[in-house]
Amino acid sequence: MVPAAPGAAVDRAEEAPTTLTVWRKSLLFDCKGFTVYDAKGNLAYRVDSYASENGDEVVLMDAAGRPAFTVRRKRFSLQGEQWLVFAGEETRRPVYAIRRNGRGKTMANVTACAGGTSSSYEVEGSYARRCCVLYDGERRTVAEVRPKEVVGTDVFRLVVQPGLGVSLAMAVVVALEQMFARPSLLRSWSTA
Repeated sequence: MVPAAPGAAVDRAEEAPTTLTVWRKSLLFDCKGFTVYDAKGNLAYRVDSYASENGDEVVLMDAAGRPAFTVRRKRFSLQGEQWLVFAGEETRRPVYAIRRNGRGKTMANVTACAGGTSSSYEVEGSYARRCCVLYDGERRTVAEVRPKEVVGTDVFRLVVQPGLGVSLAMAVVVALEQMFARPSLLRSWSTA
């Protein structure tokens, strides 16, 4: 997705959603992770096991290997199971907190951290079935995880609407994987 030039007027209705194919497999031999492709079949993102030494941190990298977000588990949180999302590899000031929520249809809450001007989001559905929706504060669908036909739960689609950063949507998927997948990528990495 190419950002608009400064000062250019962009009509959200004319922009098409970004569709990614997420494969729960690393491109590296004997590693676990994600490999993510765009609609043309080009590598878009990856997550590989070598990025986590203690099993509490995952780095989402773009196709060139540059860190987009770091997703780190927050231990001993009073709010329950929580994951912090940091820009790039910087791990001092989180930009989002993703908290598991067991009440009602909501499975997780994504909240902008202090000083952030971004929105908060809510995730509903079933990550185990690869069928969940990310809603913004006005209950508009901003991203969806959808099952991919006939290939099981290791390959699925992520559809991101214009206005939400694709990297942020992918960071939410990485956190959901750690919270709800059995075995999760981090737990399997930390025990390997």
